[in-house]
Amino acid sequence: MTSVAKFLLLFLLVVTFDHNPNSSANREFKFKNIASPSKDDAATHAKLTLIDGDLDGGSAELAAVTDGRLPRDEDEPGSNVYFRAGSSGGRFRMDFGSVIPIAQVNSYSWHPNARGPQLYKLYAADGSEPKFNPDPKRGVDPASCGWKLIALVSTISDSGEDGGQYAASVTDVGKYRFLLFDIYVTELYDNWGNTFYSEIDVIRK
Repeated sequence: MTSVAKFLLLFLLVVTFDHNPNSSANREFKFKNIASPSKDDAATHAKLTLIDGDLDGGSAELAAVTDGRLPRDEDEPGSNVYFRAGSSGGRFRMDFGSVIPIAQVNSYSWHPNARGPQLYKLYAADGSEPKFNPDPKRGVDPASCGWKLIALVSTISDSGEDGGQYAASVTDVGKYRFLLFDIYVTELYDNWGNTFYSEIDVIRK
C-alpha cells in the first residue's frame, strides 16, 4: 500500500492528511498515518442537521457519515454523503447534546476521480455565546455568531491526482458541544466536484 501524509500546524492544531491512490484503496479504509473509521464514536450518537445546501438525489441520508458503515466500492453513491451536482457544497451541524472533550475529528472519502479529495472548514462552539446562531447560512460568517474556526481541511493534491481514498484528522480540538462542517467543491471544471464523504468520526479525549 502506498500512502502520502502531510502535516500542517493551523490555528495551533495539527491537521494530518493521508491518501490511498486508486491502486491501493481498500474496503477497510486502512491508512499509514490515520486510523480506520470507527463503528462507535461520539459522532455515532450525535444529532446531524443540514443547515444549508441540498444533498444530491443519489446521496445517502446525512446520517450515513456517522453510522460506521463504509462503502464497499470506489463509486458507490448511495453509501456516501455528497451535495447536489453543480452546487457549491453546503453546511451541516453536529450536536453532541452537551460539551465533550474532543481529541480528534477524522473525515474519510472515496471516489476514483474528482469526488475523492476533501475541502471544508471546521468550526466548533459550546453554545454559550449570547449571540450564538446554531444555523448560520452560507453568506454568514460563523465566527461572527458564536463559532470558532478550528481548521481549514484540504486534501487536494498539488500534483493533480484526484482519485482514491482520503483521510483527514484534526487533533486536540477542545471542549465543545457543536461542530459545523462548511463543505466546498474541490474543482469547478464540471458539475462533479462535490466530495463523496464516507464517514466522519469524532474521538473523545
